[in-house]
Amino acid sequence: MTQKDEWLSVDSLDIEAQGVARNSEGKVVFIEGALPGEQALVDVGRKKNNWEQATLRELRHESSQRVRPGCPHFGLHAGACGGCKMQHLHGAAQVAIKQRVLEDNLAHLGKVKAETMLRPIEGPTWGYRLRARLSVRHVAKKETVLVGFHERKSRYVADMRECHVLPRRVSDMLMPLRELIGAMEARNTLPQIELAAGDNVTALVLRHLEPLSAADVERLRDFGRRYCVQWWLQPKGPETVHLLDAGGPELAYSLPEFGVVMPFKPTDFTQVNHQINTVLVGRALRLLAPQASERVIDWFCGLGNFTLPLATLAREVLGVEGSETLVARSRENAARNGLTSNTRFEARNLFEITPDDLMAFGHADKWLVDPPREGAFALAKALADLRTTPRAGWVPPQRIVYVSCNPATLARDAGLLVNVAGYRCVAAGAVNMFPHTAHVESMAVFEFDPTRPVRALEDSATEEGAHAAP
Repeated sequence: MTQKDEWLSVDSLDIEAQGVARNSEGKVVFIEGALPGEQALVDVGRKKNNWEQATLRELRHESSQRVRPGCPHFGLHAGACGGCKMQHLHGAAQVAIKQRVLEDNLAHLGKVKAETMLRPIEGPTWGYRLRARLSVRHVAKKETVLVGFHERKSRYVADMRECHVLPRRVSDMLMPLRELIGAMEARNTLPQIELAAGDNVTALVLRHLEPLSAADVERLRDFGRRYCVQWWLQPKGPETVHLLDAGGPELAYSLPEFGVVMPFKPTDFTQVNHQINTVLVGRALRLLAPQASERVIDWFCGLGNFTLPLATLAREVLGVEGSETLVARSRENAARNGLTSNTRFEARNLFEITPDDLMAFGHADKWLVDPPREGAFALAKALADLRTTPRAGWVPPQRIVYVSCNPATLARDAGLLVNVAGYRCVAAGAVNMFPHTAHVESMAVFEFDPTRPVRALEDSATEEGAHAAP
C-alpha cells in the first residue's frame, strides 16, 4: 500500500485524465489531478490487488503542461463540478493524449497500426458545447435552486454560477435560470433542462413531471422573450417533446461547404460541437472521395449528417438507421435540401446485421460508418464473413471511413476489418470534439486489398472484446 509520506513519480496519463504512477511495491496508482513528470503525495481511496486510486495531496516538480483552469468550478475538492476533467492540462497536451489513446487502442485491442496518423481535428476549446443536459434541484433547506452538471463523482448538482464550456450567452443565463425555477410553482417537479443550440436558435427543453400551471407557463414565456430562448416542454419521454409556442425560427445547423441545412429537434442526437462537426464532415468526405458515378452506403445515418453532403457528390446514397422514426426524419431533411432524387433510407437493426443483409443491400463502392459507442461489430463481422466465405456476386466496398466516439470499439472493429476482412488501415486520427474532457472521438480510413491473406475469425474477436478496455 502507498504510504502517506511516499512521493510518487507520475509517468503517464490514462483515458480518465488520471496520473499513473507506481508505488514502492510496484503497484499501479491512479492519481486524480496529477500530470506526467510530476511528483506527488497522495491520499489513497480505493484499493485493489493490482492497483490503487488516490487523490492529490501535495505536488513538487510541477509539469510544464500544467495550466490554471479556466473555470472557477473546476477542481478536485468536494462540490467541484464534474463536467470537465482536463482543465488543468494544456490544450495541446490534451489533444496529444487523445491521439495516443487512439493509437494504443488500435495497437493493443485491434492489433492494427495506421499507415498514416492524421493531424487531429481541433477547434474552439471554450464556449463550444451547444448541447448539454443540466440537472435541476430545488434545495428547500438552503432556499435555492441549482442548475448545472453533477459534482465530481457525486449524484449532487454542482453549485454552478458560470460554465466556460457552454456558450457565453448560456453561461450568463445560469443564475437567471435558477431564479426562474425558484419562482415557479412546479419548482419541485422539474428535474432537468436540456440545451440544444442551432445556428440561430437557443432551445431549452424543460422536463416537467406534472402539468404546468398557467402562471408557470407565462413565466417561461417572459424568460424566453428576455433571453431570446425557444422553450420546449417534455412531460414524459423524448417523443413528447413539443414547442411551448408554435412558430418562431427553425432549430437547425448548416454545413455550408455542401450547401446543406440540417433541421433537428432539441432531443435529437446531433454533435455537441458544430464547429468541429463541420470540419469533421468535410474531412470524412474528402477521405472517402465519393465520385459522381459511385454508390455509397451511410451506416448509422442518423438525421443525415453525412448522407446529405454525400448526396451532393455521389450518384446514389443509401442511409441506414435502426429507427423508423429517424429514417422518416432523414427523408424529411433530404426533401428540405432538395436531395430526394439520389438518396434512399432504410430502417434496419444494425447490431444484428448479417452477410445475407449485406448481399440484399447490394454493392456499394464506398461506406461511411458512424456508429454509437457500441461500435459496428455486427457490420464488420458480416464483412469479414463474406471475405472468409465468399459468395457469388459479392464485391466489397473499396474504401470505408469509420467515424467513432469510442476508440475501444473502433479498435475492435478495425481488428476484424484489417486482420480478417482484407482491409488496410491507411489513416487514423483523433477529433477533439469535447475539449477539457476525457472523451475521445476519432476517424479511421480503410482500403480493400485483395492481396491480403484471408484469416479465420479468431475467438478473441468478439463483441465483448472491447468492454475490458481501459
